[in-house]
Amino acid sequence: MPIKKYLADADNTIVNTFQNNLQTRGTGANTGMADILETYSVYGRQASGSQELSRILVKFPTTSIASDRSSGNLPDSGSVNFYLRLFNAETSRTVPRKLDIVVHAVSQSWQEGVGLDLGSYTDLTNGNEGSNWMSSSNTAFWTDINGTLLAGGSYHTQSVPNADVNTEVHIFKQRFESGLEDLEINITPLVEQWLDNTYSNYGVGIALSASQEAYISGALDTVTKRTPRLPDPADTKQSVIYNPSGSTKSYYTKRFFARGSQFFFKRPVIEARWNNITRDDRGDFYYSSSLASGEDNLNTLYLYNYIRGRLANIPSIGTTGSIMVSLYSGSADNTEPSGSKLILYDGTTSITGGFVSTGIYSCSIAVTSSDTPISTLYDVWHSGSMKNEHATATSLEYFTGSIIPKSQASSFAVNTKSYFINITNLRNEYAKNENARFNLYIRNKNWSPTIYTKAKENPPHHPIVSSSYRVFRILDALEAIPHNTGSDFATGMSYDVSGNYFNVDMKLLDPGYEYGFKFAFYDEELDSWTEQDKIFKFRVLEDEY
Repeated sequence: MPIKKYLADADNTIVNTFQNNLQTRGTGANTGMADILETYSVYGRQASGSQELSRILVKFPTTSIASDRSSGNLPDSGSVNFYLRLFNAETSRTVPRKLDIVVHAVSQSWQEGVGLDLGSYTDLTNGNEGSNWMSSSNTAFWTDINGTLLAGGSYHTQSVPNADVNTEVHIFKQRFESGLEDLEINITPLVEQWLDNTYSNYGVGIALSASQEAYISGALDTVTKRTPRLPDPADTKQSVIYNPSGSTKSYYTKRFFARGSQFFFKRPVIEARWNNITRDDRGDFYYSSSLASGEDNLNTLYLYNYIRGRLANIPSIGTTGSIMVSLYSGSADNTEPSGSKLILYDGTTSITGGFVSTGIYSCSIAVTSSDTPISTLYDVWHSGSMKNEHATATSLEYFTGSIIPKSQASSFAVNTKSYFINITNLRNEYAKNENARFNLYIRNKNWSPTIYTKAKENPPHHPIVSSSYRVFRILDALEAIPHNTGSDFATGMSYDVSGNYFNVDMKLLDPGYEYGFKFAFYDEELDSWTEQDKIFKFRVLEDEY
Protein backbone atom coordinates (compact mmCIF):
# COMPACT_ATOMS: atom_id res chain seq x y z
CA MET A 1 0.00 0.00 0.00
CA PRO A 2 1.44 3.42 -0.91
CA ILE A 3 0.91 4.94 2.56
CA LYS A 4 3.02 4.21 5.61
CA LYS A 5 2.98 5.98 8.97
CA TYR A 6 5.88 6.30 11.40
CA LEU A 7 4.78 7.37 14.88
CA ALA A 8 6.87 9.77 16.94
CA ASP A 9 9.08 8.04 19.50
CA ALA A 10 9.74 11.19 21.58
CA ASP A 11 8.10 14.60 22.02
CA ASN A 12 8.16 17.50 24.46
CA THR A 13 7.03 21.09 25.01
CA ILE A 14 9.71 23.49 26.26
CA VAL A 15 8.95 26.98 27.64
CA ASN A 16 10.44 30.13 29.10
CA THR A 17 7.02 31.05 30.50
CA PHE A 18 6.64 32.63 33.93
CA GLN A 19 5.16 30.38 36.57
CA ASN A 20 2.09 31.50 38.56
CA ASN A 21 4.13 33.88 40.74
CA LEU A 22 5.10 35.86 37.60
CA GLN A 23 8.64 35.99 38.97
CA THR A 24 10.22 32.63 38.21
CA ARG A 25 10.38 31.30 34.67
CA GLY A 26 9.55 27.65 34.05
CA THR A 27 12.69 27.11 31.97
CA GLY A 28 13.54 24.01 33.96
CA ALA A 29 10.13 22.44 33.37
CA ASN A 30 9.66 19.27 31.34
CA THR A 31 6.41 18.02 29.76
CA GLY A 32 7.71 14.94 27.99
CA MET A 33 4.78 12.69 28.93
CA ALA A 34 1.92 15.17 28.51
CA ASP A 35 -0.76 14.21 25.97
CA ILE A 36 -0.76 17.70 24.44
CA LEU A 37 1.96 19.73 22.69
CA GLU A 38 1.79 23.53 22.71
CA THR A 39 3.36 26.46 20.93
CA TYR A 40 2.59 30.10 21.69
CA SER A 41 4.01 33.59 22.16
CA VAL A 42 2.90 35.97 24.92
CA TYR A 43 4.05 39.59 24.94
CA GLY A 44 3.93 41.93 27.94
CA ARG A 45 2.07 39.72 30.45
CA GLN A 46 4.60 39.95 33.29
CA ALA A 47 5.86 43.44 32.54
CA SER A 48 6.01 45.84 29.65
CA GLY A 49 8.06 44.13 26.93
CA SER A 50 8.26 40.74 28.64
CA GLN A 51 8.54 37.64 26.46
CA GLU A 52 7.05 34.18 27.08
CA LEU A 53 7.46 31.44 24.48
CA SER A 54 6.64 27.79 24.01
CA ARG A 55 8.19 25.45 21.43
CA ILE A 56 7.65 21.80 20.51
CA LEU A 57 10.21 19.05 20.00
CA VAL A 58 9.29 15.84 18.13
CA LYS A 59 11.48 12.95 17.04
CA PHE A 60 10.72 10.01 14.71
CA PRO A 61 12.34 6.57 14.20
CA THR A 62 14.19 6.86 10.89
CA THR A 63 15.67 3.41 11.50
CA SER A 64 12.19 2.00 10.74
CA ILE A 65 11.99 4.06 7.55
CA ALA A 66 15.44 2.87 6.47
CA SER A 67 14.51 -0.73 7.24
CA ASP A 68 11.34 -0.48 5.11
CA ARG A 69 13.34 0.98 2.24
CA SER A 70 16.04 -1.71 2.37
CA SER A 71 13.38 -4.45 2.43
CA GLY A 72 11.60 -2.99 -0.61
CA ASN A 73 8.52 -1.85 1.32
CA LEU A 74 9.30 1.81 0.62
CA PRO A 75 10.38 3.33 -2.72
CA ASP A 76 13.82 4.80 -3.36
CA SER A 77 14.59 8.48 -2.93
CA GLY A 78 12.75 10.59 -5.48
CA SER A 79 9.75 8.25 -5.68
CA VAL A 80 8.21 8.92 -2.25
CA ASN A 81 7.23 12.00 -0.23
CA PHE A 82 7.36 12.31 3.55
CA TYR A 83 4.85 14.50 5.38
CA LEU A 84 5.12 15.72 8.97
CA ARG A 85 1.62 15.52 10.46
CA LEU A 86 0.45 16.86 13.82
CA PHE A 87 -3.24 17.05 14.62
CA ASN A 88 -5.16 19.94 16.12
CA ALA A 89 -6.26 19.40 19.72
CA GLU A 90 -9.74 20.82 20.20
CA THR A 91 -10.14 23.31 23.06
CA SER A 92 -12.78 25.65 24.45
CA ARG A 93 -10.19 28.42 24.67
CA THR A 94 -9.40 31.02 22.04
CA VAL A 95 -6.88 29.92 19.43
CA PRO A 96 -4.54 32.23 17.47
CA ARG A 97 -5.57 33.11 13.91
CA LYS A 98 -3.37 33.83 10.88
CA LEU A 99 -0.58 31.87 12.48
CA ASP A 100 2.73 30.96 10.81
CA ILE A 101 4.15 27.70 12.15
CA VAL A 102 7.79 26.99 11.34
CA VAL A 103 9.49 23.59 11.46
CA HIS A 104 13.26 23.46 12.04
CA ALA A 105 15.57 20.46 12.07
CA VAL A 106 17.00 19.98 15.57
CA SER A 107 20.80 19.87 15.56
CA GLN A 108 21.46 18.26 18.95
CA SER A 109 20.32 15.14 20.78
CA TRP A 110 17.76 15.61 23.54
CA GLN A 111 15.90 13.64 26.18
CA GLU A 112 12.12 13.37 26.24
CA GLY A 113 11.58 13.31 30.01
CA VAL A 114 8.48 12.36 32.02
CA GLY A 115 6.84 15.69 32.96
CA LEU A 116 3.10 16.25 32.66
CA ASP A 117 2.30 19.76 33.92
CA LEU A 118 1.39 22.13 31.09
CA GLY A 119 -0.37 24.54 33.45
CA SER A 120 2.06 25.65 36.13
CA TYR A 121 5.25 24.05 34.73
CA THR A 122 6.15 22.53 38.08
CA ASP A 123 7.66 19.28 36.73
CA LEU A 124 11.28 20.44 36.82
CA THR A 125 14.07 18.22 35.56
CA ASN A 126 16.29 18.98 38.56
CA GLY A 127 18.96 16.56 37.40
CA ASN A 128 16.49 13.95 36.16
CA GLU A 129 16.33 12.93 32.52
CA GLY A 130 14.54 15.33 30.24
CA SER A 131 15.00 18.37 28.04
CA ASN A 132 13.76 21.88 28.81
CA TRP A 133 14.15 25.43 27.55
CA MET A 134 17.80 25.70 28.60
CA SER A 135 19.04 22.10 28.55
CA SER A 136 18.87 19.28 26.01
CA SER A 137 19.36 16.70 28.78
CA ASN A 138 20.26 16.38 32.44
CA THR A 139 23.94 16.64 31.49
CA ALA A 140 24.07 19.11 28.58
CA PHE A 141 22.91 22.60 27.65
CA TRP A 142 21.56 23.54 24.25
CA THR A 143 24.58 24.81 22.31
CA ASP A 144 25.51 25.82 18.79
CA ILE A 145 28.33 24.24 16.77
CA ASN A 146 30.83 26.49 18.54
CA GLY A 147 29.68 25.43 21.98
CA THR A 148 27.97 28.73 22.75
CA LEU A 149 25.00 28.25 25.07
CA LEU A 150 21.55 28.68 23.59
CA ALA A 151 18.00 28.94 24.86
CA GLY A 152 14.91 27.34 23.35
CA GLY A 153 16.69 24.54 21.54
CA SER A 154 19.47 24.07 18.99
CA TYR A 155 18.43 24.04 15.31
CA HIS A 156 19.82 23.99 11.80
CA THR A 157 18.93 27.34 10.29
CA GLN A 158 19.62 27.18 6.54
CA SER A 159 16.64 27.43 4.20
CA VAL A 160 16.83 27.02 0.42
CA PRO A 161 13.59 27.53 -1.59
CA ASN A 162 12.64 24.98 -4.25
CA ALA A 163 15.63 22.77 -3.47
CA ASP A 164 16.01 19.12 -4.37
CA VAL A 165 16.80 16.36 -1.88
CA ASN A 166 20.55 16.93 -2.19
CA THR A 167 20.36 20.54 -1.02
CA GLU A 168 20.49 21.60 2.61
CA VAL A 169 16.90 22.35 3.59
CA HIS A 170 16.06 22.66 7.25
CA ILE A 171 13.17 25.12 7.57
CA PHE A 172 9.54 24.54 6.56
CA LYS A 173 6.49 26.74 7.10
CA GLN A 174 2.70 26.42 7.16
CA ARG A 175 0.08 29.13 7.43
CA PHE A 176 -2.85 28.58 9.83
CA GLU A 177 -5.69 30.92 8.87
CA SER A 178 -8.28 29.85 11.45
CA GLY A 179 -5.87 28.33 13.97
CA LEU A 180 -7.86 25.09 13.94
CA GLU A 181 -5.95 23.39 11.12
CA ASP A 182 -3.79 20.29 11.40
CA LEU A 183 -0.09 20.60 10.64
CA GLU A 184 0.82 18.87 7.37
CA ILE A 185 4.15 19.79 5.76
CA ASN A 186 6.20 17.99 3.12
CA ILE A 187 9.62 17.50 4.77
CA THR A 188 10.96 15.01 2.21
CA PRO A 189 14.38 16.73 1.76
CA LEU A 190 15.05 16.57 5.51
CA VAL A 191 13.98 12.93 5.89
CA GLU A 192 16.16 11.93 2.94
CA GLN A 193 19.11 13.68 4.58
CA TRP A 194 18.46 11.74 7.77
CA LEU A 195 18.33 8.51 5.78
CA ASP A 196 21.57 9.14 3.86
CA ASN A 197 23.31 10.31 7.07
CA THR A 198 23.93 13.81 5.76
CA TYR A 199 22.56 14.90 9.12
CA SER A 200 21.87 12.98 12.29
CA ASN A 201 18.21 12.54 13.14
CA TYR A 202 17.45 14.62 16.22
CA GLY A 203 13.90 15.35 15.14
CA VAL A 204 12.25 18.70 14.52
CA GLY A 205 11.38 21.81 16.48
CA ILE A 206 7.99 23.43 15.90
CA ALA A 207 7.33 27.04 16.82
CA LEU A 208 5.85 30.33 15.66
CA SER A 209 7.78 32.24 13.03
CA ALA A 210 10.37 34.76 14.25
CA SER A 211 8.07 37.62 13.24
CA GLN A 212 5.30 36.23 15.48
CA GLU A 213 7.41 35.23 18.47
CA ALA A 214 7.50 38.07 21.00
CA TYR A 215 9.64 41.13 20.45
CA ILE A 216 12.77 41.60 22.53
CA SER A 217 15.40 44.23 21.82
CA GLY A 218 18.47 45.61 23.54
CA ALA A 219 21.75 44.01 24.49
CA LEU A 220 21.64 40.73 26.39
CA ASP A 221 24.32 39.40 28.71
CA THR A 222 26.97 37.39 26.92
CA VAL A 223 26.91 33.81 28.13
CA THR A 224 30.34 32.19 28.15
CA LYS A 225 31.10 28.51 27.75
CA ARG A 226 31.18 26.56 30.99
CA THR A 227 30.76 23.02 32.27
CA PRO A 228 27.19 21.88 31.59
CA ARG A 229 24.87 22.28 34.53
CA LEU A 230 21.16 22.78 35.08
CA PRO A 231 20.36 26.45 34.41
CA ASP A 232 19.04 28.77 37.05
CA PRO A 233 15.30 29.22 36.26
CA ALA A 234 15.49 32.75 37.65
CA ASP A 235 18.26 33.71 35.22
CA THR A 236 15.83 35.51 32.91
CA LYS A 237 18.44 37.20 30.75
CA GLN A 238 19.69 33.82 29.58
CA SER A 239 16.22 32.46 28.85
CA VAL A 240 14.74 35.12 26.55
CA ILE A 241 15.25 35.04 22.78
CA TYR A 242 16.73 38.20 21.29
CA ASN A 243 14.16 39.09 18.62
CA PRO A 244 14.14 42.75 17.50
CA SER A 245 11.90 41.88 14.52
CA GLY A 246 9.37 40.08 16.70
CA SER A 247 5.72 40.83 17.46
CA THR A 248 4.20 43.03 20.15
CA LYS A 249 0.99 41.05 19.74
CA SER A 250 0.38 37.80 21.64
CA TYR A 251 -0.37 34.52 19.86
CA TYR A 252 -1.61 31.85 22.23
CA THR A 253 -2.11 28.85 22.27
CA LYS A 254 -1.88 26.39 19.35
CA ARG A 255 -2.32 22.85 20.67
CA PHE A 256 -1.55 19.52 19.01
CA PHE A 257 -2.04 16.00 20.28
CA ALA A 258 1.15 14.34 21.56
CA ARG A 259 2.35 10.79 21.04
CA GLY A 260 0.89 9.82 24.43
CA SER A 261 -2.63 10.76 23.31
CA GLN A 262 -5.37 8.18 23.75
CA PHE A 263 -6.59 9.02 20.22
CA PHE A 264 -5.02 6.55 17.81
CA PHE A 265 -5.39 8.71 14.69
CA LYS A 266 -4.21 11.96 16.34
CA ARG A 267 -0.64 11.07 17.32
CA PRO A 268 2.28 12.83 15.56
CA VAL A 269 3.48 10.91 12.52
CA ILE A 270 5.70 11.09 9.50
CA GLU A 271 3.51 9.82 6.69
CA ALA A 272 5.17 8.35 3.59
CA ARG A 273 3.08 8.56 0.41
CA TRP A 274 3.80 7.46 -3.11
CA ASN A 275 2.04 6.56 -6.33
CA ASN A 276 2.24 2.87 -7.23
CA ILE A 277 -0.78 2.70 -9.53
CA THR A 278 -0.62 0.05 -12.23
CA ARG A 279 -2.86 0.65 -15.25
CA ASP A 280 -2.88 -2.56 -17.27
CA ASP A 281 -5.06 -2.17 -20.38
CA ARG A 282 -5.19 -5.86 -21.30
CA GLY A 283 -8.88 -5.97 -20.42
CA ASP A 284 -9.60 -2.55 -21.90
CA PHE A 285 -7.53 -2.58 -25.10
CA TYR A 286 -8.60 -0.26 -27.94
CA TYR A 287 -7.55 -0.15 -31.58
CA SER A 288 -5.94 3.16 -32.48
CA SER A 289 -8.39 5.46 -34.20
CA SER A 290 -8.63 8.83 -35.93
CA LEU A 291 -11.20 9.71 -33.24
CA ALA A 292 -8.39 9.80 -30.67
CA SER A 293 -4.92 11.29 -30.70
CA GLY A 294 -1.55 10.88 -29.04
CA GLU A 295 -1.46 8.87 -25.83
CA ASP A 296 -5.20 8.13 -26.02
CA ASN A 297 -4.40 5.57 -28.73
CA LEU A 298 -1.75 3.81 -26.66
CA ASN A 299 -2.45 0.76 -24.49
CA THR A 300 -0.20 -0.23 -21.59
CA LEU A 301 0.41 -3.96 -21.13
CA TYR A 302 2.18 -5.72 -18.26
CA LEU A 303 4.02 -9.00 -17.83
CA TYR A 304 4.07 -10.44 -14.29
CA ASN A 305 6.84 -13.03 -13.92
CA TYR A 306 5.78 -15.27 -11.03
CA ILE A 307 8.27 -17.99 -10.07
CA ARG A 308 7.13 -20.42 -7.37
CA GLY A 309 4.45 -18.00 -6.28
CA ARG A 310 6.57 -14.85 -6.04
CA LEU A 311 7.59 -12.14 -8.47
CA ALA A 312 11.14 -12.55 -9.78
CA ASN A 313 13.18 -10.77 -12.45
CA ILE A 314 13.79 -12.53 -15.76
CA PRO A 315 17.52 -13.40 -15.50
CA SER A 316 18.43 -12.39 -19.06
CA ILE A 317 16.72 -8.99 -18.61
CA GLY A 318 17.15 -8.10 -14.94
CA THR A 319 16.43 -4.46 -14.13
CA THR A 320 18.31 -2.73 -16.96
CA GLY A 321 17.72 -4.90 -20.03
CA SER A 322 14.95 -4.48 -22.57
CA ILE A 323 12.19 -6.82 -23.63
CA MET A 324 10.46 -6.85 -27.04
CA VAL A 325 6.70 -7.12 -27.58
CA SER A 326 4.95 -8.06 -30.83
CA LEU A 327 1.28 -8.50 -31.71
CA TYR A 328 -0.18 -11.34 -33.76
CA SER A 329 -3.65 -11.98 -35.12
CA GLY A 330 -5.82 -14.86 -34.04
CA SER A 331 -9.34 -15.80 -33.16
CA ALA A 332 -11.17 -16.90 -30.06
CA ASP A 333 -11.03 -20.49 -31.32
CA ASN A 334 -7.24 -20.44 -31.57
CA THR A 335 -5.00 -20.82 -28.56
CA GLU A 336 -1.84 -19.59 -30.25
CA PRO A 337 -0.89 -16.66 -32.48
CA SER A 338 -0.82 -17.19 -36.22
CA GLY A 339 0.58 -15.47 -39.26
CA SER A 340 3.06 -12.63 -39.33
CA LYS A 341 3.65 -9.86 -36.84
CA LEU A 342 1.15 -7.03 -37.12
CA ILE A 343 2.35 -3.59 -38.15
CA LEU A 344 2.19 -1.34 -35.08
CA TYR A 345 1.31 2.35 -34.85
CA ASP A 346 4.91 3.47 -35.40
CA GLY A 347 5.42 1.30 -38.51
CA THR A 348 7.50 -1.33 -36.72
CA THR A 349 6.57 -4.89 -35.75
CA SER A 350 8.06 -4.86 -32.24
CA ILE A 351 7.90 -2.41 -29.35
CA THR A 352 10.59 -2.19 -26.67
CA GLY A 353 9.31 -2.69 -23.14
CA GLY A 354 11.14 -2.23 -19.87
CA PHE A 355 11.53 -3.03 -16.19
CA VAL A 356 8.93 -1.62 -13.75
CA SER A 357 9.69 -3.36 -10.46
CA THR A 358 10.75 -6.79 -9.30
CA GLY A 359 9.35 -9.33 -11.77
CA ILE A 360 7.15 -6.78 -13.57
CA TYR A 361 7.74 -5.45 -17.11
CA SER A 362 5.57 -3.21 -19.27
CA CYS A 363 5.20 -1.65 -22.71
CA SER A 364 2.98 0.90 -24.44
CA ILE A 365 1.59 -0.37 -27.71
CA ALA A 366 -1.05 0.40 -30.35
CA VAL A 367 -2.29 -1.17 -33.57
CA THR A 368 -4.81 -0.01 -36.17
CA SER A 369 -7.84 -2.15 -36.93
CA SER A 370 -7.95 -3.85 -40.34
CA ASP A 371 -10.97 -3.87 -42.62
CA THR A 372 -11.95 -7.12 -40.95
CA PRO A 373 -11.41 -6.53 -37.21
CA ILE A 374 -9.49 -9.28 -35.44
CA SER A 375 -11.45 -10.95 -32.66
CA THR A 376 -8.33 -11.87 -30.64
CA LEU A 377 -4.84 -10.37 -30.51
CA TYR A 378 -1.85 -12.21 -29.09
CA ASP A 379 0.94 -10.27 -27.42
CA VAL A 380 4.25 -12.13 -27.51
CA TRP A 381 7.03 -10.96 -25.15
CA HIS A 382 10.44 -11.97 -26.43
CA SER A 383 14.09 -11.10 -26.81
CA GLY A 384 15.76 -10.23 -30.11
CA SER A 385 14.03 -10.87 -33.41
CA MET A 386 11.34 -13.46 -34.14
CA LYS A 387 10.41 -14.98 -37.47
CA ASN A 388 6.66 -14.87 -37.79
CA GLU A 389 5.26 -16.42 -34.61
CA HIS A 390 8.29 -18.56 -33.85
CA ALA A 391 11.40 -17.80 -31.84
CA THR A 392 14.72 -17.99 -33.64
CA ALA A 393 18.01 -19.38 -32.46
CA THR A 394 18.99 -15.93 -31.26
CA SER A 395 15.76 -15.05 -29.48
CA LEU A 396 13.73 -16.25 -26.51
CA GLU A 397 9.98 -16.22 -26.10
CA TYR A 398 9.07 -15.32 -22.51
CA PHE A 399 5.29 -15.08 -22.52
CA THR A 400 2.25 -15.07 -24.82
CA GLY A 401 -0.99 -13.43 -23.74
CA SER A 402 -4.35 -12.84 -25.38
CA ILE A 403 -6.33 -9.63 -25.85
CA ILE A 404 -9.88 -9.00 -27.00
CA PRO A 405 -9.61 -5.58 -28.67
CA LYS A 406 -12.32 -2.91 -28.85
CA SER A 407 -12.96 -0.11 -31.32
CA GLN A 408 -13.39 3.54 -30.43
CA ALA A 409 -16.89 4.85 -31.11
CA SER A 410 -18.61 8.21 -30.97
CA SER A 411 -22.11 8.75 -29.58
CA PHE A 412 -25.20 10.75 -30.49
CA ALA A 413 -25.93 11.60 -26.82
CA VAL A 414 -24.09 12.77 -23.73
CA ASN A 415 -22.76 9.83 -21.74
CA THR A 416 -24.32 9.60 -18.28
CA LYS A 417 -22.01 7.73 -15.92
CA SER A 418 -23.61 5.46 -13.35
CA TYR A 419 -21.96 2.36 -11.92
CA PHE A 420 -22.64 -0.84 -10.04
CA ILE A 421 -19.76 -1.59 -7.63
CA ASN A 422 -18.90 -4.63 -5.56
CA ILE A 423 -15.81 -5.77 -3.64
CA THR A 424 -15.66 -9.38 -4.73
CA ASN A 425 -13.33 -10.62 -1.98
CA LEU A 426 -14.43 -8.49 0.99
CA ARG A 427 -14.36 -10.30 4.35
CA ASN A 428 -16.14 -9.32 7.54
CA GLU A 429 -12.96 -9.22 9.61
CA TYR A 430 -9.23 -8.56 9.16
CA ALA A 431 -6.26 -9.00 11.50
CA LYS A 432 -4.63 -5.78 12.65
CA ASN A 433 -1.24 -6.74 11.15
CA GLU A 434 -2.70 -7.85 7.82
CA ASN A 435 -1.94 -6.26 4.46
CA ALA A 436 -5.04 -7.05 2.42
CA ARG A 437 -5.83 -6.69 -1.28
CA PHE A 438 -9.34 -5.73 -2.35
CA ASN A 439 -10.69 -6.52 -5.84
CA LEU A 440 -13.50 -4.41 -7.31
CA TYR A 441 -16.06 -5.41 -9.88
CA ILE A 442 -17.42 -2.31 -11.64
CA ARG A 443 -19.87 -2.13 -14.53
CA ASN A 444 -22.19 0.44 -16.01
CA LYS A 445 -25.61 0.39 -14.37
CA ASN A 446 -27.30 0.78 -17.71
CA TRP A 447 -25.82 -2.46 -19.06
CA SER A 448 -28.79 -4.37 -20.53
CA PRO A 449 -27.87 -7.89 -21.69
CA THR A 450 -30.13 -10.04 -23.80
CA ILE A 451 -31.19 -13.40 -22.39
CA TYR A 452 -28.67 -15.08 -24.70
CA THR A 453 -25.85 -12.76 -23.59
CA LYS A 454 -26.69 -13.29 -19.96
CA ALA A 455 -26.63 -17.06 -20.37
CA LYS A 456 -23.40 -17.14 -22.36
CA GLU A 457 -21.16 -14.46 -20.83
CA ASN A 458 -19.98 -13.05 -17.55
CA PRO A 459 -21.13 -9.44 -17.05
CA PRO A 460 -18.41 -7.15 -18.46
CA HIS A 461 -16.40 -5.16 -15.94
CA HIS A 462 -15.55 -1.55 -16.57
CA PRO A 463 -12.11 -0.49 -15.26
CA ILE A 464 -12.00 3.09 -13.93
CA VAL A 465 -8.79 4.83 -15.01
CA SER A 466 -8.75 7.44 -12.20
CA SER A 467 -10.30 6.10 -9.01
CA SER A 468 -9.65 6.53 -5.30
CA TYR A 469 -10.75 4.94 -2.03
CA ARG A 470 -11.10 6.26 1.49
CA VAL A 471 -11.57 4.52 4.83
CA PHE A 472 -13.68 5.92 7.68
CA ARG A 473 -14.67 4.65 11.11
CA ILE A 474 -18.35 3.68 11.21
CA LEU A 475 -18.80 4.72 14.86
CA ASP A 476 -18.15 8.43 14.37
CA ALA A 477 -17.36 8.87 10.63
CA LEU A 478 -13.76 9.81 11.47
CA GLU A 479 -11.62 9.59 8.34
CA ALA A 480 -8.90 7.05 8.96
CA ILE A 481 -7.50 7.21 5.40
CA PRO A 482 -8.86 10.19 3.46
CA HIS A 483 -8.85 10.46 -0.32
CA ASN A 484 -5.35 11.40 -1.47
CA THR A 485 -5.72 12.34 -5.14
CA GLY A 486 -3.00 14.98 -5.43
CA SER A 487 0.48 14.53 -6.86
CA ASP A 488 1.17 11.51 -4.63
CA PHE A 489 -2.16 9.83 -5.52
CA ALA A 490 -1.54 7.49 -2.60
CA THR A 491 -5.16 6.24 -2.51
CA GLY A 492 -5.42 5.66 -6.26
CA MET A 493 -6.55 2.24 -7.45
CA SER A 494 -4.82 0.07 -10.03
CA TYR A 495 -6.55 -2.10 -12.61
CA ASP A 496 -5.80 -5.10 -14.81
CA VAL A 497 -7.78 -7.62 -16.84
CA SER A 498 -9.77 -8.57 -13.70
CA GLY A 499 -10.77 -5.02 -12.76
CA ASN A 500 -9.71 -2.36 -10.23
CA TYR A 501 -7.83 -3.30 -7.07
CA PHE A 502 -5.96 -1.74 -4.13
CA ASN A 503 -4.13 -2.76 -0.94
CA VAL A 504 -4.70 -1.60 2.63
CA ASP A 505 -2.23 -2.11 5.48
CA MET A 506 -4.45 -2.72 8.51
CA LYS A 507 -1.73 -1.36 10.81
CA LEU A 508 -2.95 2.08 9.72
CA LEU A 509 -6.28 1.42 11.47
CA ASP A 510 -7.15 1.32 15.17
CA PRO A 511 -8.19 -2.30 15.92
CA GLY A 512 -11.45 -3.12 17.60
CA TYR A 513 -13.61 -0.92 15.36
CA GLU A 514 -15.76 -1.28 12.27
CA TYR A 515 -14.70 0.68 9.18
CA GLY A 516 -16.17 1.46 5.80
CA PHE A 517 -14.81 1.93 2.27
CA LYS A 518 -16.14 4.58 -0.08
CA PHE A 519 -14.94 5.13 -3.64
CA ALA A 520 -14.59 8.19 -5.85
CA PHE A 521 -14.22 8.23 -9.63
CA TYR A 522 -12.80 11.09 -11.66
CA ASP A 523 -15.09 12.47 -14.37
CA GLU A 524 -12.98 14.10 -17.07
CA GLU A 525 -15.99 15.83 -18.63
CA LEU A 526 -16.88 17.50 -15.33
CA ASP A 527 -13.22 17.83 -14.27
CA SER A 528 -14.17 16.67 -10.79
CA TRP A 529 -14.31 13.68 -8.49
CA THR A 530 -17.64 12.00 -7.80
CA GLU A 531 -17.93 9.86 -4.69
CA GLN A 532 -20.10 6.79 -5.13
CA ASP A 533 -22.94 6.11 -2.68
CA LYS A 534 -22.28 2.53 -1.63
CA ILE A 535 -20.43 1.72 1.63
CA PHE A 536 -18.53 -1.54 2.18
CA LYS A 537 -18.04 -2.41 5.85
CA PHE A 538 -15.41 -4.51 7.64
CA ARG A 539 -13.88 -4.83 11.11
CA VAL A 540 -10.27 -4.85 12.27
CA LEU A 541 -9.73 -7.33 15.08
CA GLU A 542 -7.89 -6.86 18.34
CA ASP A 543 -5.51 -9.62 19.40
CA GLU A 544 -7.45 -12.22 21.34
CA TYR A 545 -4.50 -13.26 23.46
